[in-house]
Amino acid sequence: MPSETTRLNRSRQIRYALGLMSGTSCDGVDAAAIAVTGRGLGMRVRFIGHLHRAYPPGLRRRLLEVMAPAAARTEELCALHAAVGDCFAETAARATRELFGVRSRPEVIGSHGQTVCHLPPRRAVRARSSRSFVGATLQIGDPARIARRTGVTTVADFRQADIAAAGQGAPLVPWTDHVLFTHAKRCRGIQNIGGIANVTYLPAAGRPEDVIAFDSGPGNMVIDEFVRHFTKGRRQFDDRGRRARRGRVVESVLHAWLRHPFLRRRPPKTAGREDFGRTFVQQALRNTDAATIRPDDWIATATALTAQSIADAYRRFLPARVQRPLLDELIVTGGGARNAALLGMLADALPGIAIRPIDEFGIPDAAKEAVSFAMLAVACLDRVPANLPRVTGAQGPVILGSITPAP
Repeated sequence: MPSETTRLNRSRQIRYALGLMSGTSCDGVDAAAIAVTGRGLGMRVRFIGHLHRAYPPGLRRRLLEVMAPAAARTEELCALHAAVGDCFAETAARATRELFGVRSRPEVIGSHGQTVCHLPPRRAVRARSSRSFVGATLQIGDPARIARRTGVTTVADFRQADIAAAGQGAPLVPWTDHVLFTHAKRCRGIQNIGGIANVTYLPAAGRPEDVIAFDSGPGNMVIDEFVRHFTKGRRQFDDRGRRARRGRVVESVLHAWLRHPFLRRRPPKTAGREDFGRTFVQQALRNTDAATIRPDDWIATATALTAQSIADAYRRFLPARVQRPLLDELIVTGGGARNAALLGMLADALPGIAIRPIDEFGIPDAAKEAVSFAMLAVACLDRVPANLPRVTGAQGPVILGSITPAP
């Protein structure tokens, strides 16, 4: 065991880390470089830089085809595990050169990998394979290839330890949100709008056990799927919400969507493509006379679903504050932070709450989750538990991640 003097010296020194992330939108790999001092809840982070590498179109298509719900061949999953690992490794090597330069080098890389299936306990108990099956999650992207390519110790498989402790395996970023954004006087929400939307509630001067976090429902996932459908794959997302602003929200469809069982389920809870992916959109198109609804109206209605489901989740599941808004300020991150139509609908649904982009805090919205997994990798090396059992439903604190040493 390290001595107290060793631990003290380690907490004072500057350490560098790199985080790698690809979310449920499956558009590519984000890499974020950070400098860290301290450990655990005393960790202090300085953002260094960020870069993004888009997945090659063929690789992205293959990933979307195997994402649950899908009947993927074992051989294809195995091949993709290697191919995604190579893509992450090349991104990490480039980020090490371009973001750190010659004077510094990451001590550790934290790779989230690419989620292809997520079966948290509530959903997994219905799996056909076993009545006693309580949860599973699968992120692909071989960390051995990252460690080999970069020569840097790599931490991956962050969700598995929480799942093994009967947790949801998500969300995992609330611990890093608490470290980065807890304020002495302001009650804050950190709203990530990626493929799925998730919120972290940080009460003023709160402790880790005071944090509330959960997936609120769809983020960009339903919007993106409609865009792909109506453009026959030529467009992948609604750039800055332009199509939604041209459309009209179809209230009858929106109200039907807002009755989705997931949106009413109490936390802890997590969502994925199994809930709001291609099957959700195909059912919507089948159940409604699509000929009577313009494509831009579908996209506007999907955008309203994201905004309304976020606001409804706050009213249902966050603590009420007497004669004050639920939050003093809401910090928005993820791809949805660049969708002006979505942010406008969100502001209308949450009057009195200041909405601020995360860029104002020195972290680009595209880099936020990669920063979080760099921090979680450092916590893993320091043997610091970084799940929040109240958030994930796990039976207790666990150290997140599996370590692949540098060759």
